[in-house]
Amino acid sequence: MYCDLDPDGARLPIKIDTTSNGEHFPVPLTPDQHCANKFAHERVSELARKLGLSRRQFLKSSAGAAATLLAFNEAHAQRGHTGGFFDIPAEAALDVELAQATVGGNEFIFDIQNHVVDPNAGWKSTLNGRRWQLVLENNFVQAAKCAPGSLDCYSSVQFIKDVFLDADTSASVVSALWGPPDGNPTPIDYAVEVRELVNALGDGRRGLVHGGVMPNLPGAFDYMESLLQYDIAAWKLYPQWGENGFGYYMDDEETGVPFIERVRELDGPKIICAHRGLPLPFLAYEYSHPRDIASAAKMFPDVTFICYHSGFEPGKTEGPYDPNQDEGVNRFIKAHEDQGFRRNEGNLYAELGGVWNAYRGIPDQAAHVIGKLLQYFGEDRICWGTDTVWHGSPQDQIQAMRTFQISEEFQETYGYPAITPEIKAKIFGLNSARVYGLSPDDVRRAAQTDSVATYKANYRNDPNPGFESYGPKTRREFLNFLSMNGGRPG
Repeated sequence: MYCDLDPDGARLPIKIDTTSNGEHFPVPLTPDQHCANKFAHERVSELARKLGLSRRQFLKSSAGAAATLLAFNEAHAQRGHTGGFFDIPAEAALDVELAQATVGGNEFIFDIQNHVVDPNAGWKSTLNGRRWQLVLENNFVQAAKCAPGSLDCYSSVQFIKDVFLDADTSASVVSALWGPPDGNPTPIDYAVEVRELVNALGDGRRGLVHGGVMPNLPGAFDYMESLLQYDIAAWKLYPQWGENGFGYYMDDEETGVPFIERVRELDGPKIICAHRGLPLPFLAYEYSHPRDIASAAKMFPDVTFICYHSGFEPGKTEGPYDPNQDEGVNRFIKAHEDQGFRRNEGNLYAELGGVWNAYRGIPDQAAHVIGKLLQYFGEDRICWGTDTVWHGSPQDQIQAMRTFQISEEFQETYGYPAITPEIKAKIFGLNSARVYGLSPDDVRRAAQTDSVATYKANYRNDPNPGFESYGPKTRREFLNFLSMNGGRPG
């Protein structure tokens, strides 16, 4: 008998909260978001009583997710939001089969931004490692699920539960974290162990890993060559990071360009994923700007560049594209435009990790973010990522995207396209599969009979989702996070 993670049904299956992934201050909820959460809690209690179910039983069902999203729609409409909504029939709140047909789906979902932590490795013995350990044990809500002194709640087991059992994810990339290799909580050895475990369960097609590189550290180029033995699928950069608080630019002649030229020389992947946007606190802000990734992509057309976080900045209001507004997603679109990239063409991609999670609870801004990325980058140049496990299971992000639609009013006013099932399928996984050379059909065929599918089928008979967000939820928690981490990330 397992311990129910939310026996009273206190948490909604779709999360709208303040949780930070640890790389930015938590953004307080707006009055409208508070209203939406309150209304959703009231509505699901009412519907559960009508069906003769406990709140927990109802919320674990597809109807619970549909009812929550419908309640958000109603609350948003009452507050005058007209730009985006969750396209769900009202009857789905009381009809599990109809709800599953709406919030469920069979898309190939390739999540290219996932994180995991080695709970046992020697990385804890270094200064940077001890800082990370304090953060992981004391400042993420997820740590409450760990035994004292343990980091198992960030491990491969938790990763598989969150990403594959509690969510509809088909394939995943274990992405590297910032910081020197000797104190990094995701050592390449452990990332590979997680990949092999996922592939052993999933018939060898579900898991990939990044090779994380800090090219502004001594010995970085030799380290790059050593990473090739691990069959990495792409390179991961954090150009804002630097031991002295100052990073580098991807198109500078001292660090960025030599790194890219080294990628081209090595017999390894020609895909570079870079954290651009989502400024890391107490590191120089200017090095978070995505201008340089667009410039580098133009300079090196034989390399694929994926802009993680798409330039977004937590707390910034997202509206229609304005080339004179040098903040948030707009600055990435402007960088794309300035380099002459055209819609659905070129080697520069936008990634949604953190972005969709931040704006899905703000419907008008969500419509602008997705709408302008579709308008300027195109549906063939947007990739799905969720920043799991920091935010808990990504299933609510999947269900929200699966049902999200831009209103006809915003389509007519701003020229945004309707988000068709074909567009969503590309964003969810087909675009990234093309970049990484995965065959969605092969993964799907394997997924019908592999161990993950078997476990998931059994698990779905009695699921136990936590519906919890992990990470600092208040400014005080985040400041504690920073003080334990030496005043800056990494």
